[in-house]
Order: sequence, then C-alpha cells, then structure tokens
Amino acid sequence: MVVRGAERILVVEEVVTQLKAELEGAGVLLPSLRVDPVSAAGETAYPLVDLGCVNLDTAMRLVAVLHGGRGAGAR
Repeated sequence: MVVRGAERILVVEEVVTQLKAELEGAGVLLPSLRVDPVSAAGETAYPLVDLGCVNLDTAMRLVAVLHGGRGAGAR
C-alpha cells in the first residue's frame, strides 16, 4: 500500500496512535513513540515510526509481551 501526500501523514499518525494503544493495553509504555518528523517531511512513501529510547524495565516488558504473543500465534 503506497500512500501519497498529506494522506500518508494521517495514516502514519493513526498507526502510531493504534500502536500506543496496543502497547499500553499490554502494559508497555514507550514514552518517545512518535512519527519521525524528518521522514514525514520528505517524499518517502512511508514515513518512519520512531520507537525511541526506553529504560531497562520497559525493554523487559516489551520482550515479555513479544515472547508471549509469539507463543500464542504459534498454535
């Protein structure tokens, strides 16, 4: 799916909103999660999502969530 122009900004902002909600629902807060402003301002087909830096506790929570999700999807 290639999204052009202003629509791509709306799409990436919605994806960031959804990602934040899903992560928070799993007990993971990425405080720096945002749309990367440099790639969003350019002409790339897909602006980047900046996941940002996290502390050790958050990284461990993220590992646990991803590990648990992989186990559930392996059935």
